[in-house]
Amino acid sequence: MAEPRWLNEQEQQAWRAFIAAQRVVNGRIEQQLQRDAGMPHTYYEILVRLSDATDGRLRMSQLAVATLGSRSRLSHAVNRLEQVGWVRREGISSDRRGQVAILTDKGREKLKETAPGHVETVRSAVFDPLTDEQVQQLHDICAALVRDSGGSEDSAAWESS
Repeated sequence: MAEPRWLNEQEQQAWRAFIAAQRVVNGRIEQQLQRDAGMPHTYYEILVRLSDATDGRLRMSQLAVATLGSRSRLSHAVNRLEQVGWVRREGISSDRRGQVAILTDKGREKLKETAPGHVETVRSAVFDPLTDEQVQQLHDICAALVRDSGGSEDSAAWESS
C-alpha cells in the first residue's frame, strides 16, 4: 500500500480555513432561510432553479443535475415542496417514467418574498469581506473543485446560482 500524501502545513491551514468558512457560511444561510422562510437551503435552491427555467419547469433528472443532488434526495425535497404548494409535478407523455417539476404561482411568490433576505445574507457572509479580485479567485477555485471532484460537467448547471 502506498504512503498517504499527507498535507503540508500550508495545505493543512488552507483545508481547515475552507472547512471553517464552509460551516460558517452554510450555517448563516440555513439559519436565515429557516428563520425567514421556514425552508432549508436545498428547497430554496430548487425554487431558484425552477424559476430560472423556461416556463418554470424542469425534468426531475435535469433538476437533480442542476442542484448537484441525488435523484432520491431531490424527490423527497420536491415531495415536501408539493405539500406546501410551491411546486407541482406532472408526468411526461413521451416518457412514462419521466416527470417534470413545475414552480407554482405560490412558489414563485414565496421565492420573491425570500430572495431579498437570502441575497443580503449571501452578500454579507461571502462577498462583503472580499475584494473584487478575491471574488474572481473564489469563483475560479470553486469551479476547479467542482470539475475535478466529478461535479456537473455542465458548468451552467451550477454557475448561474
